[in-house]
Amino acid sequence: MKIPFSEKIKQLFGIKRKIDTEFFDELTDALIEGDVGAKTAFELVDQAQKICAERKIFEERDVLLVLKDLISPFVRVTSLQPEAGKTSVYLVLGVNGVGKTTSVAKMALHYKNAGVQNTVMAAADTFRAAAIEQLQIHGERTGIRVVSHQNGADPSAVVFDAAESVRAHGGGLVLADTAGRLHNKENLVRELQKIDRVASQKADEGCYKKILVIDGTTGQNALRQAEVFHEAIGVDAIVLTKYDSTAKGGVAISVGKELGIQVSFICTGETYKDIAIFNPDSYVNEFLGL
Repeated sequence: MKIPFSEKIKQLFGIKRKIDTEFFDELTDALIEGDVGAKTAFELVDQAQKICAERKIFEERDVLLVLKDLISPFVRVTSLQPEAGKTSVYLVLGVNGVGKTTSVAKMALHYKNAGVQNTVMAAADTFRAAAIEQLQIHGERTGIRVVSHQNGADPSAVVFDAAESVRAHGGGLVLADTAGRLHNKENLVRELQKIDRVASQKADEGCYKKILVIDGTTGQNALRQAEVFHEAIGVDAIVLTKYDSTAKGGVAISVGKELGIQVSFICTGETYKDIAIFNPDSYVNEFLGL
């Protein structure tokens, strides 16, 4: 089982010890093990060490508060709110296995319950028949309409049809599930760029967003995934899945610092209600064990 960074911190402060160079070296190691990238971890601890020396800080909580002040600017929330009467398209990205299709359904129900009219799910992962079937099952369970074509169809055509349907009904939201075959990166990038062009044309101005789903337990792999998708078509927001007490959790810090991408939602379980708008302060406090 993965040990959360907050537990590592408790172990680090478990014995009465000096806040010295050795301590800060161990703090760096703990951050890296907590899925904060090595580059970010070294920079954060270097800054923290200088501040603690200048301010003569020697207490555990005070050190953590310094670290919180340094981390917080990189951990921010972005609000994704569809505009009434306009056609919004949210392209949901991510590699297979991160909970992408389930996250589409959770977001769709979240928006439907929030009063967004004409919320539609588009089955644009046409590479896997199972993905289409899974989204259709979610549609039946949530009462949300799913637009789909046959397996192997052009995914951009699915997004096109879903957006046209929403526009014909006076506007609304399309949440499009996409393929995530990173082992065939060039084909994936080409496919996403085509969908990207169609989605940007069909959405009203300012109403098109690209949302990346990452698994909160996969650490630096998640940062590399974010880099690939961000380079391919740009990412506007993150959905962090599988975030519970076993997640080490630091990936949101790395993605925020290295790529400047903010988090929109956090998912903590398997049911449709296990989704919440991201709270940066709670996230940082939980990560640090404050």
